[in-house]
Amino acid sequence: MTRPGSERVIAFIDLGTNSIRSLIVRLNPDHSSTVLTRQKEMVRLGEGEFLHGILLPEAVERAVLVAKKFVALARGFGADEIHAVATSATREARNRDAFLKRLQREAGLDVRVISGKEEARLIYLGISSGVEIGSQTALFVDIGGGSTEIIVGDQHGHRLLHSLKLGAIRLSNRYFGPEDTGPVTDERYRQICGYVRNALMFPVQQARQEAIALAFGSSGTIQNLAEIACQMREKGERRFPPSTITHDELQRIIARLRAVPLEERKQVPGINPDRADIIVAGAAILDTLMGELGIAEMRVSGRSLRDGLFVDYLSKMPGSPYTRTLSVRTRSVRMLGHACRIDIPHAEHVTRLACDLFHSGRMIGLHDLGEGERELLEYAAYLHDVGQFVSFSGHHLHSKYLIENAGLLGFDDHEITLIASIARYHRRRTPRKKDDAFNALDNERRHTVLVLSTFLRLAEHLDRSHAGLVTGARFTGITTGKVSLEVTCRKDCSLEAWALESDAGAFEKVFCRNLETSYRILGNERDTA
Repeated sequence: MTRPGSERVIAFIDLGTNSIRSLIVRLNPDHSSTVLTRQKEMVRLGEGEFLHGILLPEAVERAVLVAKKFVALARGFGADEIHAVATSATREARNRDAFLKRLQREAGLDVRVISGKEEARLIYLGISSGVEIGSQTALFVDIGGGSTEIIVGDQHGHRLLHSLKLGAIRLSNRYFGPEDTGPVTDERYRQICGYVRNALMFPVQQARQEAIALAFGSSGTIQNLAEIACQMREKGERRFPPSTITHDELQRIIARLRAVPLEERKQVPGINPDRADIIVAGAAILDTLMGELGIAEMRVSGRSLRDGLFVDYLSKMPGSPYTRTLSVRTRSVRMLGHACRIDIPHAEHVTRLACDLFHSGRMIGLHDLGEGERELLEYAAYLHDVGQFVSFSGHHLHSKYLIENAGLLGFDDHEITLIASIARYHRRRTPRKKDDAFNALDNERRHTVLVLSTFLRLAEHLDRSHAGLVTGARFTGITTGKVSLEVTCRKDCSLEAWALESDAGAFEKVFCRNLETSYRILGNERDTA
């Protein structure tokens, strides 16, 4: 993270299904920024993937080559931080881990895989931060190669976030084979639009409840359709780059594109020839959405997910105009907790105790984890009991499932997995290598789960009565055979002491030391080995 008052260069890379995009910016000491370069290359990472479930070797080769190029460009500009994310194609591929390892090995690029909702949030940030919306309600649409994101919000926040498995490449793979190079018949187009309409049903129903005054479209598909529309206008009405596309224009474009075979489609004025084979499917998504919501005109934005990454980065910098009272992560975690009706005082108390154990443990050398891991512990502690919304019996297992599937915003897949795993092991059995989910983690992440889940177990025991009797807990010393823990109570906390002692084996298993606990109660002190 950039230090206040320093000048640094940061790069942001988006590995999409169709294209890879990069943004390199210089952050100035006064919190202003300068865009040094924007780059985009079409790699078709998702080509064939939605049929086979894997990233194809030739697609991986193209992506790695472009990633290496973008990393070299970023280093050439002096970037000392590179933030990269991958979206639907990587997200869904069975061989994604091998792809990510290759990117790290050959391009030196660590890539976070983000969820569809997180992708939608970042797209919203990217577009909304570059336009004046005010208090009006706006629709934001991004049609990618593998997914379509639909967002409704205003200048200050989003109200609806949807990510659908509906993209130009995915849809083309479904309805067109390699041999389908002729005109697109009316019947084929009706089938495509029918499929899209069904996929859009739920977000359209929700969006209809909003008083949408503006519509913004981003992504290569929408931009290219707008460029074709611009070429179709009278010369005096053409503006480059095009800023709008109407639904009437879109329907005329679709009729023209469908009427000719692929080779002639590549010659249509304004079209990007590399998109000619997927643009009809992409246009069908936009056509159906505009028709269902009665959108007569859509503004075209050149901003996208990579800009959202930048805005999100700025929001975490002290003194930045994008800083908010609550981070997106904290807000998302609290919303899940409230939705699952957790005991909030208990959750907050356990969170504070767990973080106290983390900090004091680090001070005495019990562990060497950093601030990032502490943050994950904080979120796991707050959400550890969300599974009780399903059932108290086995609620630690339900907590894991809910955290993994709630669509928490601001996190990548690995972070969500860690949070869920820490919460899962806050009670009952400690992590074992033969647990499938735990075994799937690499050694570093296993160690993180072991340490943090142990602190959460201790913190949970120290509020066993849910009465907040324990006011403080900290590790005070460490030797070869034991670790000393000091617990401060408002009054007698026998239930908490019993819970802690009954699970002492979990601590010893992880840290290979006995836990020796002393209790200080309103000025009195007693020791428990």
